[in-house]
Order: sequence, then C-alpha cells, then structure tokens
Amino acid sequence: MPKTAIIPPGTGKPLAPYVPGTLADGVLYVSGTLAFDQDNNVVHVGDAAAQTRHVLTTIKGVVEAAGGTMDDVTMNHIFVKDWADYGKVNAVYAEFFPGDKPARYCIQCGLVKPDALVEIASVAHVGKGA
Repeated sequence: MPKTAIIPPGTGKPLAPYVPGTLADGVLYVSGTLAFDQDNNVVHVGDAAAQTRHVLTTIKGVVEAAGGTMDDVTMNHIFVKDWADYGKVNAVYAEFFPGDKPARYCIQCGLVKPDALVEIASVAHVGKGA
C-alpha cells in the first residue's frame, strides 16, 4: 500500500528514524509527540499543562499538513510520566477536543527525556471514506 510521509514545515530533525506522520489509505498515523523545540530540547520544563498544549499543537500541525482537522482524530495514545499530572493533561486535552471525543488510553511510564512529562501519538482519518 502506498504511504506518504507527513512532515510539516519547520519540523526539527527527529531523535530517531521516524517522521512526524504517515498517511496511508486515508488514515494518518501521528508519531509519539513530545514538547520539543527545533533542537529536541524539552520546552516548558515542569509544566505538564504547557507541555500538553505544545504536544497537541504540534499534532494539530501534522493533521492539518495531511489535509485534516482535529475533528478527524479517532484515537490518542497518551503517556504521562506522573499520574499527578493527569488532571492538567486532561484539562488541556479537552480544549483540543471540545465536541465528540476520540477514543484513547493513558498510561504512566518513563519518557525518552527526563524533563518530558507527556507524550501523545494519534490516529486520524483524513482521506477517502473519512
């Protein structure tokens, strides 16, 4: 099946061999996204709400670059470093998904950089049959 790499303008170099998103048969898979600047430094250190906003804004850019909107997101995989931040993550999450919510799960785990507090990966249906 043909697939297309989705790399929004201004995207920094990834830490590992991946692209921000891959579009295949109308389904967009957005890679795990952290609150990184262009040089892969964590931004908003210590602020889970601001990191979540940065992550979801980045995901929104990938979805829009693929021709979709956040309403097209059908699944989110959420990883938090500390359950104490769960409420802060949810408050910002609700701003990005005010209507019908996508399916999701959330787990607590260690993340790739010690100062990262949240990571989100998404699936969106932006093409045919969406």
